[in-house]
Amino acid sequence: MTPAPVIPIEDFFKSPVATGGSISPDGTEIAYLAPEQGRMNVWIRGVGADDAVCVTHDHHRDVHSYHWTDNPRWLLYTQDGDGDENWHIFRVDLENPDAPAVDLTPFPGVRTLDFWLPGGLPGTVVAVLNRRRFDLFDVHRIDIASGEVTTLAENPGHIGDWLCGRNGELFATVIPTTGGHEIHAWNPDTGTSRLITAYDGADLPMGLTPTDVTPDGTGIWIGSNRDSDLIRLVRLDVATGKETVVDSHPEYELDTRGRVHSMFPSPLILSERTGEILAVRYLGARQVIHALDPHFAEVHEQLARLSDGDLAFVSSDRSERRWVVSFTHDTDPGVTYYYDHETGESRELFRPYPHLDPAALAEKRPVAFTARDGLRVHGYLTLPIGVEPTQLPLVLHVHGGPWFRDGYGYEPRVQLLANRGYAVLQINMRGSSGYGTAFTRASMHEFAGRMHDDLIDGVDWAVKQGYADPDRVGIFGGSYGGYSALVAITFTPDVFAASVDMCGISNLANFMRTLPGFARTQIGNNWYTYVGNPDIPEEEADMLARSPITKVDQVRTPLMVIQGSNDVRVVQDESDLMVEAVRARGVEVEYLVKADEGHRFQNPENLIDVYRAMERFLARHLGGAL
Repeated sequence: MTPAPVIPIEDFFKSPVATGGSISPDGTEIAYLAPEQGRMNVWIRGVGADDAVCVTHDHHRDVHSYHWTDNPRWLLYTQDGDGDENWHIFRVDLENPDAPAVDLTPFPGVRTLDFWLPGGLPGTVVAVLNRRRFDLFDVHRIDIASGEVTTLAENPGHIGDWLCGRNGELFATVIPTTGGHEIHAWNPDTGTSRLITAYDGADLPMGLTPTDVTPDGTGIWIGSNRDSDLIRLVRLDVATGKETVVDSHPEYELDTRGRVHSMFPSPLILSERTGEILAVRYLGARQVIHALDPHFAEVHEQLARLSDGDLAFVSSDRSERRWVVSFTHDTDPGVTYYYDHETGESRELFRPYPHLDPAALAEKRPVAFTARDGLRVHGYLTLPIGVEPTQLPLVLHVHGGPWFRDGYGYEPRVQLLANRGYAVLQINMRGSSGYGTAFTRASMHEFAGRMHDDLIDGVDWAVKQGYADPDRVGIFGGSYGGYSALVAITFTPDVFAASVDMCGISNLANFMRTLPGFARTQIGNNWYTYVGNPDIPEEEADMLARSPITKVDQVRTPLMVIQGSNDVRVVQDESDLMVEAVRARGVEVEYLVKADEGHRFQNPENLIDVYRAMERFLARHLGGAL
């Protein structure tokens, strides 16, 4: 067996040469993200042309999201300030692409929670902003050409988020203090809302996904698990509150990951022309697509022939003839194609990472095992190429959330570890999304309990299967995964030889008290329900008993901590106090803080720096390659 060549760490974390492709509504141009002066910006070229023009010029921080408008002159993109998550909407003049972008939400400290470009309101953005009060989000209409802002609806105080229909119809989501999810209709004449229906919050800890208003405004497409263990697609009648099942899968839930992170597509593929549903996405070990529209079924059959990956982002012109699509793949990620359904023409537009040889990258394999209490748990195992898969150093890579899940696809840090000779195990422990209501509820009050047991049982499985050397097991994760990395060395220190925590929680009570307002809207349904309320003394005591900061006297495992100074979700104090306490015990701690990052690191130079440090740290303690 011949090991894969060592791939430079820069090759995993440098910016893609191109990504995020989409076609203009009139089908004449293609937009995509590519570097300008070291930062990702929006570029545009003609469908049949090779020459491209950069139309945004943000040289401080990557642009990740942009939107065509109904006017071919204007394009919109979003940007925050060094990871502070105060998102602003910027307008670009495609007739003068060198002109400075115009901030359509030029309000200091204000966050755009959501926005839409309603098909029935040409030239308009409908945006949800906390302009009036930091803790309340109102709805505003913004004229794209002039920048004029008009308030459409003032939040009476109980509304967590808003929904907007194709013709500007407004609906609201409300989360009562006792938990749950309510859908309300908004009356613009009276400035009041009317309850349509309510859902159990514990069944949906991250909220309802999707929540798309039907084109005629009489219904809302919702991901619901009412009367079902699995989340399926229903149509909610806004007049009667009755649900009608639109589509479901016998084994899998809707793929709801897009609610947590914009790098994942919506579970619904909608028509650019009509707003109707073309297809629905479900997620098992791989994606399953149900095409509901006959024309798209034909298109999808042809698109599926372009790649053996999973269909990712989809865009079309208004005629639904011309398409630009990308694919999720574990070893050849993000390859993007142009397809003309009328002529049958297809061609590759770009590979985001042409410097990476798919043959040198490791396959992500689905695995499953039975936890100690009999629960079936799923995950993924990535093994190094060209190495006998026995007695390997293993890194347990834990996802964030925890109401999220790992899935099929390329992950640079997983590939880095595999390339350095580690087996990488990713476990969707109880509480992870996508496995049904009972699986979610099995995590209730099990932080540092059975949720962590699932991780340990996964490690035991890998050892018994012969993949892992039990003396060379490390753990790494961010956010909730960082909390797990800290729990690992405080609750089960004998299992792990090294731990890497990225923006992880050390004190559950302090974490909840310092959450920003925009991140607190779901707190009654997730953190309060599944962990506890720090304002209730007996619940705070239980939370502290499950917090790594109170178990520091157990730490003897080398620790690396990575933190963004601008993290508003898990504040730097969570890391500072843990590092100080562990160092006071004389245990090795390597601490990296980046002043220009938030909860999700994104600047390539920072990613390269922290993962190079992690590479050295793990090699020192687990024996992987450098």
